[in-house]
Amino acid sequence: MKYPFPKVDLHFHLDGSIVPEVGWRIAQEEGVDLDIPTYEDYIKLTTVPPLCTDVFEYLAKFGPIVKMMQTREHLTRITYTTIKRARDEGLFYVEIRFAPQLHCEKQLTQRDAVEAVLEGVRKAAVDFPEIRVGIILCCMIELYDNHEENMETVRLTEEYLGKGVVGIDLAGGEDSVPMAHYADLFVDYHRKGLPMTIHAGDNGIPQNVATVIDWGATRIGHGKHCWYDKDVMQKVIDNGATLEVCLTSNIQCRTENSYQEHPMKKLYDAGVKVTFNTDNQSISNITLEDEYDHAINDLGFTYNDLILCNINSIECSFMPEEDKPAYIEKLRSYLQ
Repeated sequence: MKYPFPKVDLHFHLDGSIVPEVGWRIAQEEGVDLDIPTYEDYIKLTTVPPLCTDVFEYLAKFGPIVKMMQTREHLTRITYTTIKRARDEGLFYVEIRFAPQLHCEKQLTQRDAVEAVLEGVRKAAVDFPEIRVGIILCCMIELYDNHEENMETVRLTEEYLGKGVVGIDLAGGEDSVPMAHYADLFVDYHRKGLPMTIHAGDNGIPQNVATVIDWGATRIGHGKHCWYDKDVMQKVIDNGATLEVCLTSNIQCRTENSYQEHPMKKLYDAGVKVTFNTDNQSISNITLEDEYDHAINDLGFTYNDLILCNINSIECSFMPEEDKPAYIEKLRSYLQ
């Protein structure tokens, strides 16, 4: 089915959505040792099977991709070409997130990484004015002590806010480290007005969703496990928090059993604000329209529901409030 309305993706990881041909060319140009001889092997290396063993098998796919993202030139090029593909797929607003600390394996600093990505955004804005882009900086959950790296990411978010950066996130292997360990990254900065979307309630416990709402998150990355704790779900509703749902990656990571059993439609019907997102287009080998197909064919959403969820995306996005009405009006014109 075709979906002619303009689309929004708020949960969109840069490294997980790198255009495969671009990643392969960079690997060849740089002599990055991936121990694979062909492009077909590269696709297998960087794309997940329909079902992973668990979320950590999924996360392992990022390792070889990040190797191609260790210079300013490559980060700029990858950002630019990723935005072009999003534009070609009909997106008119996207918030792209990445973790600057993952791009410091060679000579780059986190600041260098942020500036390189923002340069890609600026170049894309000139060539593809049809799509608007905001950048979200991710802190990372790690098994080692990366507190100082995370604090630097938060400080950079504060510094570059309004200069291409629109918000802060926390990503990684949820519950591999207790969520409470990261509270100080967010609570004080929430008081300073940093827009926050935090991964919670995906492979982790529902209570994580309530925790990050208390920290100040207005959006939850995934968050669909709140369905399994009605008190937490009610807190989501009462606080007007929005869930950034990523259907296919949830199935691939086995955090939900199937599309048919996924709770997104139940959450929507219960009054939770939900949005459709791809998470990692290339790793999952999907487009946003693929997600819409599953939503209609497997979950029972209607065409108009998809448009209303895109309106949810604009309403909860981190773009300036005064810019939102024009985007919402455009989407409403497609309601049937």
